[in-house]
Amino acid sequence: MTNELCEFVLKKGKNLMEHKWQENLPQDLQEKIAEVDAQIAPRLKEIDEQSLYNQQRVLKLFAENHVAEEDLVGSTGYGYDDIGRDKLEKIYAGYFKTDDALVRPQLTSGTHAISTALFSQLYHGDTLYYMTGMPYDTIQEVIGLAGDKPGSMKKRGINFKCTELLPNGEVDYDNVEKDLGGDPTIKVVTIQRSLGYATRASFTLEKIKKMVATAKRLAPQAVIFIDNCYGEFTETEEATFFGADLMAGSLYKNAGAGIAKSGAYIVGRADLIQDCGSQLIVPGAGKYEGATYGYMRDFYEGFFMAPHTTGEALKGMIFTAALLEKMGMNTAPKWNDPRTDIVQTVTFGKPEPMIQFCAAIQHYSPMNAFVDPEPSYQDGYEDQVIMASGSFTEGSTIELSSDGPLRDPYTLYIQGGLSYQHVKIAIANAVRETFYKN
Repeated sequence: MTNELCEFVLKKGKNLMEHKWQENLPQDLQEKIAEVDAQIAPRLKEIDEQSLYNQQRVLKLFAENHVAEEDLVGSTGYGYDDIGRDKLEKIYAGYFKTDDALVRPQLTSGTHAISTALFSQLYHGDTLYYMTGMPYDTIQEVIGLAGDKPGSMKKRGINFKCTELLPNGEVDYDNVEKDLGGDPTIKVVTIQRSLGYATRASFTLEKIKKMVATAKRLAPQAVIFIDNCYGEFTETEEATFFGADLMAGSLYKNAGAGIAKSGAYIVGRADLIQDCGSQLIVPGAGKYEGATYGYMRDFYEGFFMAPHTTGEALKGMIFTAALLEKMGMNTAPKWNDPRTDIVQTVTFGKPEPMIQFCAAIQHYSPMNAFVDPEPSYQDGYEDQVIMASGSFTEGSTIELSSDGPLRDPYTLYIQGGLSYQHVKIAIANAVRETFYKN
């Protein structure tokens, strides 16, 4: 076969492959997708470079800590002398540039890790302060601002204070000076990186850097805590690089890459991690107990794959934003905005298209594609919630999912995606089912 003929065959095959997945889409939508592909190509290349940088950092830590097959076995019973667990926690501490870490299956979620860290530092009469406005629904339940559940901070005599954000979603530093400065009862200052169910933008690390510096100046007695859920590996730095004392997140979000089936982490200052270990396990034994049998292989492999998988999710959310902007939708962040988490919001303004779009994502999921999600009340939430989550791990949000409360302005929160290809197929078909009705 001549070179010219070979090139023709390859080009023809490539063109067929490019369009075959779109064959059920209207021609107008196919054209929009082609425009989006060209538009976002430079941005996707930037994400690939970022993932490459983060991957080499993780790889170096694996090598430095001499990770071996025996580290993947895990421990039983009390979990004493669990070498694999200890190495993994050194790797987490190394990546986040902290003294120590807890990476445990006993931490059942990001909310559990956050509440463990907060309860480890707060006692009767102390005040928890949020610089980033009102926390999201599940943390409101922990504090006692919503619901009336046993064990909340309110029932334990722990006070709460926050400074509401400005109308543009930025920190109100004038009021922070008044609310935070001069209050010796404030023992924890919390910065929530991602937006929860708010309509603000998530806070980039450049903005968090200023928040940390402000908290240290105004409340030197306080522990600065970062809720890092959805944020890991989305930039080339982390909030702990700038002096935060404690930080927590979930392993079935970014840090577990869709491989870890449970668990969460807390990283931070050595003495504070000891406090967290005592809160999680028991005073005395602290972080030196806690069996890991059956989890360690997933935890190690998940963290190793996390830079790549998070990059795939970021690329999927950039595509989502760009395509929905072409459909005239209000999205945040915009496709070319800086990214600091894996969450993409789309505001529908009314419930019907929001529910329909969410249902379409479920229909293009690998699990439970035959299910129609229905709005319902869920533990930890005040409003009905619509949720699509056809994931291999229940509640995993590094896998493609979408959810949102049925309340004005009817904003859907889309996140994750183990592969860019899956996100592209699901979002394109969700657009078809929502906006191209016969």
